[in-house]
Amino acid sequence: MRVSARSDYALRAVAELAVAGDARLTREVIAERQQISVEFLESVLLSLKHAGIVQSQRGAGGGFRLARPASEISLGEVVRAVDGPMSDVRGDPAEEIEYTGPARRLQDVWIAVRASLREILDGTTVDDLVRGKMPKRVRQLTEDPAAWTSFGRLQGAARSALPKAIRRRVPKPGSPRPPKPARKSSKPGASTP
Repeated sequence: MRVSARSDYALRAVAELAVAGDARLTREVIAERQQISVEFLESVLLSLKHAGIVQSQRGAGGGFRLARPASEISLGEVVRAVDGPMSDVRGDPAEEIEYTGPARRLQDVWIAVRASLREILDGTTVDDLVRGKMPKRVRQLTEDPAAWTSFGRLQGAARSALPKAIRRRVPKPGSPRPPKPARKSSKPGASTP
């Protein structure tokens, strides 16, 4: 599955709004803190507003805030607000796709993929995200070193074909998870977690 820029930006924006509490944040402030294009963020915030996830107010003291408590907004709800249904197949819901012959059980795979996405994204709230208190299933999955390696293009022969200097920097499947890079704080004087 590919995570769109819209979903990524929407989740980052609602995280900023969650930590702001009842204070309203302008799109410029959110964009600066998350290093997002203001123009792109504007359309994302509009989608979130239409979905009832954020509220906006114009004028002095205006800006955006969450429409409900962060504990009542799932990450899945945010993703669907900006990108529509999760894991459609060629634009159609997985339950409406029919396959024949040796591919006849592929529909089951797509349904399972959707169920897995829902388990994680709908089972994690914006409050979980900003507090860093991930649900047990998220913690279990991220403890597996293989979860931290993208297998999309660098398996087997493809990995072996890389120049040795690059191959050393690309972890092998199943190798220990590389340390997370330090995050820069966007707030002056704030410490990095």
